[in-house]
Amino acid sequence: MKAAPQAQQRLIDLQELDSSLDRLAHRRRTLPELAEIQRLEGRLTELRDAIVAAETAVGDLDREQRKAEQDVDQVRTRADRDQKRLDSGQVTSAKDLSGLQTEIVSLQRRQGDLEEVVLEIMERREEADAKVTGLRDEQTSTGADLTELTAKRDSALQKIDEEAGTTSAARTAVAKDVPEDLLALYEKLRGQFGGVGAAVLYRGSCQGCHLALNTVDLNRIRAAAEDEVVRCEECRRILVRTAESGL
Repeated sequence: MKAAPQAQQRLIDLQELDSSLDRLAHRRRTLPELAEIQRLEGRLTELRDAIVAAETAVGDLDREQRKAEQDVDQVRTRADRDQKRLDSGQVTSAKDLSGLQTEIVSLQRRQGDLEEVVLEIMERREEADAKVTGLRDEQTSTGADLTELTAKRDSALQKIDEEAGTTSAARTAVAKDVPEDLLALYEKLRGQFGGVGAAVLYRGSCQGCHLALNTVDLNRIRAAAEDEVVRCEECRRILVRTAESGL
């Protein structure tokens, strides 16, 4: 393949622009904000689930507390009724009096036990409420952090995209100076060799693979016509000759 030396030189300009675009694309994919945003979004999902579970637990405790309080009221009502019967003097049988007194004592003991249950449930309810509050506070804080990070990410992406747009426009202009066949070869090699399709031959070394060429290869390149497109025998990239190639 042949191409004017000036066209080959433009390949290096093109390669620099393409490398810049690759770096910008890499920056876009690896912004530190992206991983942190993903972590925060995951945490918000966890918090939403945890809040639902915590609020469900609070609701269960509400029902449990109401049931326990109803049990206390029922036992208290029954004990009050028995006490009124006892105080009224209507019960005259010694056996009935003894039975009534025994029942009142039993009901009072039962009422005490149930009141302890109510207190225990209230303590659990207080802990459950505190858990919901803590989760909601964390949700609010995490949401604020996510909003701030999202703004930083968007700002960084905008700057990268603006720079990429300028670089792409410059690349389009440079590519017009490269013959189609040479450009096609360059693009093919870029795809094969990690984004680098052309490199400068500098002081006898290929700047693509950074290996020194042997004497035979250097003599071959030295003998090639100026418009001959030469390739590195080590990495097969296009080699562009300059005054500092060491030929």
